[in-house]
Amino acid sequence: MSMQESMDEKFMHRCLELAQAARTMGEAAVGCVVVDGDAIIGEGMESTRTMLDHSAHAEVLAMQAASQMLQSLKLNGTTLYTTVEPCVLCSWVIRKAGIARVVYGVPAGEAGGFTSQYTVLKDADLNEWVSPPEIVSGVLQDECEKLMTRG
Repeated sequence: MSMQESMDEKFMHRCLELAQAARTMGEAAVGCVVVDGDAIIGEGMESTRTMLDHSAHAEVLAMQAASQMLQSLKLNGTTLYTTVEPCVLCSWVIRKAGIARVVYGVPAGEAGGFTSQYTVLKDADLNEWVSPPEIVSGVLQDECEKLMTRG
C-alpha cells in the first residue's frame, strides 16, 4: 500500500466514525472531513433532519468548518474525504471552493456529482470554476456500504 493510500484510509476511517454518529442521530450515514496537508481542518456529518435544512449535507458542513478555520472561501489544494460520492449540490460547492481532490467510498446513484448524468465534479466546461478535482473512488467501500445498509 502506498503512502497516499494509507493516508486515504486513515481519513476515511474518521469519515466512518462521523457517519456512524450521524446514523445514531437518525440521519443518513454520511461523514466527511476536509484535509490540508495531513491535518483535518473541517468535519461534518449529515444533519439535514437535525437542522431542518436540506443543504446540511456532511460535505457542506465540513467545507463550512474548513472555511472558518482558514478564514477563506477558497479551499485550494485541500482534499475532501466522504463516505458517499458527493451529490450535485455538494459537488457545486466543492468546485466553487477549489478543492483539489475528492476521495469517497460508495457511489451516490442518480444524484451523484461524478457518476450520474450530472457530472458537476468532473465537467471541465464549467469555465468560471477551477479545474475539476482529482477523484478517487472506492476507498473503504465495503465498510461504507455496510454502514449505509445496516438495518
